[in-house]
Amino acid sequence: MTEEEKIFAGKMFNNRDPELVRIKHKAHDACHRYNMMDESDPERLPIIKEFIGAIGNKYYFQGPVQFNYGSHTFIGENFFANFNFVVMDDARIFIGDNVAFGPNVSLMATSHPLISEERFGLDENGNMAMAEYAEEIHIEDNVWIASNVVVFGGVTIGTGAVIGAGSVVNKDIPAGYIAYGNPCRAIRPISKKDSKKYLVLDEDKEHFDFGARK
Repeated sequence: MTEEEKIFAGKMFNNRDPELVRIKHKAHDACHRYNMMDESDPERLPIIKEFIGAIGNKYYFQGPVQFNYGSHTFIGENFFANFNFVVMDDARIFIGDNVAFGPNVSLMATSHPLISEERFGLDENGNMAMAEYAEEIHIEDNVWIASNVVVFGGVTIGTGAVIGAGSVVNKDIPAGYIAYGNPCRAIRPISKKDSKKYLVLDEDKEHFDFGARK
């Protein structure tokens, strides 16, 4: 098996493998260029498509952004990420349509063994060696993840869920729930009682009537 195949099979892999390093360098270089450009530069957004696995036609990354592989991440239509979006996409990450992330969100689809002797050492040439394994992340349609949230590998966040600020998500969150905490837990279903339509001025109703545009 190649080292990338080992990742996708959920096995331990060598993160210093030359082919993996090549893939990561391509993403890191593109992210660096993206982050150095003015947010109004029309040549900025297309840089994402140089390294991403797949993405819809409508998307926006405020920046700075940092992807580890990029090619392991698949994003749907109408995506938004605020400042300081970090994606450790060693395992594949799948993000649906109409998903929004607040500032400082981290998707961590990778991990290391807890036992130190299994985690870190030197190879036969005296070079640093580190054991790593990874699990996928699935974020379904219409999810909002608020600021300073960390999502770990092996997690699915269901359609329409909202993750509150500062949460650490280490287990699945059901569709249609608001969830928060460390560790994050589902608190209650989101209902019509949560509507904020009363905040919309009459002059802005047409603009904010998103439901009518489906």
